[in-house]
Amino acid sequence: MKVGLLIVLALLNGAQAQVGFDRLGSDYASFQLRTGDPAQCASRCERDQRCHAWAFSYPVTENAVAICWLKSRVPPRIAASCCVSGVRGAGVIEPRSDPIEFGIDRIGGDYRNLELAPDPSGKSCAAACIGETQCRAWTYARPGYGGTSASCFLKDRVTSPQHRPCCISGVVR
Repeated sequence: MKVGLLIVLALLNGAQAQVGFDRLGSDYASFQLRTGDPAQCASRCERDQRCHAWAFSYPVTENAVAICWLKSRVPPRIAASCCVSGVRGAGVIEPRSDPIEFGIDRIGGDYRNLELAPDPSGKSCAAACIGETQCRAWTYARPGYGGTSASCFLKDRVTSPQHRPCCISGVVR
């Protein structure tokens, strides 16, 4: 009952796990995640009674790995595009801002790809797609998941969305 009450209070106080936020301090363990999936970090926290909060950092280069930090307290969250963080029991909440799809890859239909500067919002890739009449959808791949830099894949057809932490996608036409 106490754990459930703490989760409800954390959710009411805006302590949900969110992309684009870090929680500094109170670390008692850290480890690498080769899959680069923040949900694995949240899951590891759920299974550890000492864990009250967690923070996940996306890979920054092709050879880098994602890192998960488990925390003994719930530090306040701060805006940080590198990260996802949350409290035990909240899971991972991807931002919902139609037409941008966080954590979604639309595989196939690529007619062109380009390297971009890191953009945790994916909006630079969306803008590239909007600027071309042939483009129907797009996928932004974060740096470290397929190469050292971020990539934008422009698509001439809309393909099925697939959950993958590497990517941000959208449909424009």
